[in-house]
Amino acid sequence: MSGGFPVDLILFAMVAAFLVLRLRSVLGRRTGFERPPRDAAAPPLDPRARRPAAEGDIPELPPAVASASTTRHVVPDPRTPVGQALVRIKGVDPSFEPHGFLDGAEGAFRMVVDAFARGDRETLRALLADETYGGFEGAITAREQAGETQRSEVRAMQEAGIEAADLRGTVADITVRFVSDQINLTTAADGSVSAGAEAVTELTDIWTFQRDLRSGDPTWRLVATRSA
Repeated sequence: MSGGFPVDLILFAMVAAFLVLRLRSVLGRRTGFERPPRDAAAPPLDPRARRPAAEGDIPELPPAVASASTTRHVVPDPRTPVGQALVRIKGVDPSFEPHGFLDGAEGAFRMVVDAFARGDRETLRALLADETYGGFEGAITAREQAGETQRSEVRAMQEAGIEAADLRGTVADITVRFVSDQINLTTAADGSVSAGAEAVTELTDIWTFQRDLRSGDPTWRLVATRSA
């Protein structure tokens, strides 16, 4: 309508702003999934992190930080090979803290499960590596072509534990074991249930996250998934 007030554009802008804020509410927190800004109030780094470990030294990880999550966190002993890999990761990225990382990993897990069920490709693209995204996107497309609807709800997260870690140059991989209570239900085009059930089921998922620790992008992207 000529000369009319563009109300539709304002509504679209409000919806877009809401989605951005929702995404940042999970990924924008300093939970180990991003590097906090340096400032004058930041505590000095432990001098031991700046030198190679001497023979007989026991590698250390920072103490656990307070977490709002009620999920049980499992972090390997720093004397184990996985624990030593986490120490090396912290050596490259001093802001890394295992319990904070698990908080962020849990948030990403919930977002990915929800986004996959809703067919939210934009959110998945932001959280998944290219190859992993291709698999998720293909499954969403097949579901859409079949006229199916997916319902997935994470009712409770029982456990999030670091099972493996690796550092190759500045590229870190961390594998997390998630134990969650979920409802997963796929409905066919005619309304019948084609897979899953309304019942709450305990599921165990093994997800691997990857990040170049020297990259300006703070996101740990999902690079592999499997069920245990």
